[in-house]
Amino acid sequence: MTEMQRGCHDLSAILTPDFHQKNTIKNMNKHHILCMKWGDKYPAEYVNRLHRMVSRHLTLPFTTHCLTDDPHGIDPAIVCHPIPSLDLPDGLPERGWRKLTTFTPDLYGLTGTALFLDLDVVILRNIDHFFTHHADDSARTYIIRDWRRPWRKVGNSSVYRFTLGAYPDLLATFRANFTTIRREFRNEQAWLSHYLRECDALRYWPDNWCKSYKYHALYPLPLSLVCTPRRPDCDILIFHGEVNPDGAIRGGGGKWYRHIRPAPWLAEHWG
Repeated sequence: MTEMQRGCHDLSAILTPDFHQKNTIKNMNKHHILCMKWGDKYPAEYVNRLHRMVSRHLTLPFTTHCLTDDPHGIDPAIVCHPIPSLDLPDGLPERGWRKLTTFTPDLYGLTGTALFLDLDVVILRNIDHFFTHHADDSARTYIIRDWRRPWRKVGNSSVYRFTLGAYPDLLATFRANFTTIRREFRNEQAWLSHYLRECDALRYWPDNWCKSYKYHALYPLPLSLVCTPRRPDCDILIFHGEVNPDGAIRGGGGKWYRHIRPAPWLAEHWG
């Protein structure tokens, strides 16, 4: 039996009705928004904008938490915590793997349901259903299905929901197998999807809830040079690649074939 299989075998304990009943009672009305900020790629204002968007579009009681290496400038209404260490061997850089620390067995004593949101998403309308959708399925993680290659069964971790502390062996499995994981998996979301799939704990959001600005708002060349980006019919708009919400509102770009038209309609939703 591999380390991965052992970790998933231990997960079977939380699939019991007793686990669901205890967590339903203990975590009632505990909704947590998680985000993560490290380095200088995004300023504190991105965290504040995300919190304001959630406040407008989530009617359930919630608390926003930011895992960060620098809380300066972040709205006091947002609870800041240090980013837990991945404890990688030989001081290897943690960078893109850090999101896995949201699965720390005891994340600052938080209990209940967590919805992780990347800092560069834009919320377009109500998101209550990201908490209420199969709310009793507390042993599984809901994530975006990859748009371009859905057959790979890899989730996009810009938006995912899970029960805090539900996977006590995930990080231990990651640390014990990091050398192999680093070689076989491109990034954190590829390995996370694999781990959860092996545990039968991977589920996907309905396709029309989260869409990509790159794939669903921008027109293909040459139309992208002259056409204003469309507003996709979705709840949360995901930004990946080179374009972020600020840049999308302004338009522009580097080389001519990457030039995009401004999307002024984004401004009313962004922040």
